[in-house]
Amino acid sequence: MTPGAPRTDVDQALLGHATYRSLGEQRLTPAEERFERARRTTGLWLAPLVTVAFLLLPIGMDAGQHTLAAVLIGVIVLWVTEPVPIPIGGLIGVGVIVLLGVAPAADALTPLGSPTLFTFIGAFILAQAMLKHGVARRFAFRILSLPGVGRSTFRLIVAFGAITCVLSAFVSNTATVAMLLPTALGMLAVIAKLLQDRGLVAADFNPLRLRVGAALVLMLAYGASVGGLITPVGSPPNLIGRGLIEEATGERISFTEWMLTALPICALMFAALAVVLLLLNRPEIRRIEGVEEYVRRERAALGPLSRAERNTLAAFGVTVFLWVFPGLVAVFTGTESALYTTISERLNEGVVAVLGAALLFVLPTDWSRREFTLNWSDAAGIDWGTIVLFGTGIIFGSLLEDTGLARTIGSSAASALGLGSVFAITAFAVVLAVLVSETTSNTASAAVVVPIVIPIAMAAGVNPFVPALAATFAASFGFMLPVSTPQNAIAYGSGVVPITTMIRSGVSFDVLGALLIILVLPPLVGLTGIGG
Repeated sequence: MTPGAPRTDVDQALLGHATYRSLGEQRLTPAEERFERARRTTGLWLAPLVTVAFLLLPIGMDAGQHTLAAVLIGVIVLWVTEPVPIPIGGLIGVGVIVLLGVAPAADALTPLGSPTLFTFIGAFILAQAMLKHGVARRFAFRILSLPGVGRSTFRLIVAFGAITCVLSAFVSNTATVAMLLPTALGMLAVIAKLLQDRGLVAADFNPLRLRVGAALVLMLAYGASVGGLITPVGSPPNLIGRGLIEEATGERISFTEWMLTALPICALMFAALAVVLLLLNRPEIRRIEGVEEYVRRERAALGPLSRAERNTLAAFGVTVFLWVFPGLVAVFTGTESALYTTISERLNEGVVAVLGAALLFVLPTDWSRREFTLNWSDAAGIDWGTIVLFGTGIIFGSLLEDTGLARTIGSSAASALGLGSVFAITAFAVVLAVLVSETTSNTASAAVVVPIVIPIAMAAGVNPFVPALAATFAASFGFMLPVSTPQNAIAYGSGVVPITTMIRSGVSFDVLGALLIILVLPPLVGLTGIGG
C-alpha cells in the first residue's frame, strides 16, 4: 500500500472513467510503463511504414482496392499499438482514404448514420443513469445474492455469462450487452470495494484495471456473441446468412432446425469461453468469503427505490421491452411474416435506444424545480470516443464491400488454395469470416463472406449449405478488436478492458471457436437434417 495515498472512490472511478488515456494519465509499474512506451512508440513509425510498403507492392490489384488495403493495414497497426487514441487512429484512416481518392467524402462518411451508432448513444445514456442513480448496484446485489453464486468470482462470471447467452438468443447482441453492462460494472464495484475493505489492494488502486473486471466484461461481450447464434433472430448475420443460403440452395431453414443445430455448438463455445477468460484473466480473488453478509448489509442500506431510480427503471423497462418484442413476434409468427417484418423495421434497435434514453430527460425527479432524471452534462460524459471508433469501423467495412476488396481477397485465396472438398471449403469459409469480422462489423462480414463462399463451393461441385452456414456462424466471431463487433466496442468503452487484454483473449477464443465450427458443424448438420 502506498504510504499516505488517497483512498480510491470506486463508484466515481467506474462512472467517470476515460477509456483512452496517455501514459501520463495512468498509474503503471515500471515494467508496464516500459512495455506501453515501446508499444506506442513502435506504432508511430510502423503504421506509415507498412502502409507505404504495401502500396509499393506490385500485386496487380485494382488501384482503389490496393489503396484501401494499404490504409486498413496501417489503421490496424494504429489500433493495436495505440500511438494515438484508438478513435483518432480510425479517423486518420478515413481522412487518408478520402485524400487518396478511394471514395468521395460524402460516400465515405455516410455509414456514420448507421443505426448501430444510435444504439450506442442511447445505451450509454441509459447506462449512465443506471450508474448515477444506483440502479446498476441494485441489480448487481440481486445477482450476487443468488444461492451459491456470490461466494465465488468464477461462479459469478459463469452465471453472468449464462444469463447473457440466454438473453442474446432473443434480443440483439448489442442491446443485450448495453442493458447488462451497468450490472457488470455494479458487480465489479462490489468486488472492488470488498478487496479495498480487506486491504487486498493498495488504497489508491485503479478498479478499472482489475483482472476480475476484464473477465466479467469480456464474458458479457463474448457471451452475447455466442448466445446470439442460438436462434435466427439472435443476431443480424444469422438472418442475412440464412436468407442467402435459402436463396442459393432452395432449402428452407426453420426456427427449430436452426436452434437444434446451433445449441450444441453454442454450449461447447460457452464452455471454451469460460475456460479461456478465467485462465487468461484470473480473478484477484477466487472465493468471496463473507459476501452474503456484505450483500445483505448493503442491500438493506440502499433503502427503498428513489424517484430517480424508478424513472430510470421505467425508461430501461420500456427500452428492453421494445428490443425484445420483435424476437417474441418471430417465435410465434416466423421471421418471414409481414407482421415481423413491419415490427422489426419500425422498432429498429437504434431508434428504440435513443427514444428510451430520451425518457430520462422528460421524467421529472422534482417537477417544481424542473429537475429531471438526467441532464445534458450527464449525457455529455458518455464515451463518445467509442462511438467514433465504431463509426470508423463501419466505414471501413462498407468500403471493403463497395470496392470489392473483400470479394477479391476471398476469390484469390480460394483460387490459390485450390479448394475442392467440403471440409477445405468450410475451413476456408470460417477463417475468412473470422478475419473479415475482425475489421468490420459482424453484419458486414456475413453480407460479404457468404456470397463469396457459395459460388466457390458450387464451382468445386460441393453442396454450399455447410460452408455457407459455417461462414454465417463465424461471422459473429471477431473478438480481437473493439471494432470487430458492437459488443466489443461497448466492452472496451467501459474502460475495464485494455486493448492488449482484448487482443490476447480474443485471439484465443477466435481459434477455439473456429475449430469448434469446423469440426462440429458438419456432423451436426447430418444429425439434425437441417437443409436436407
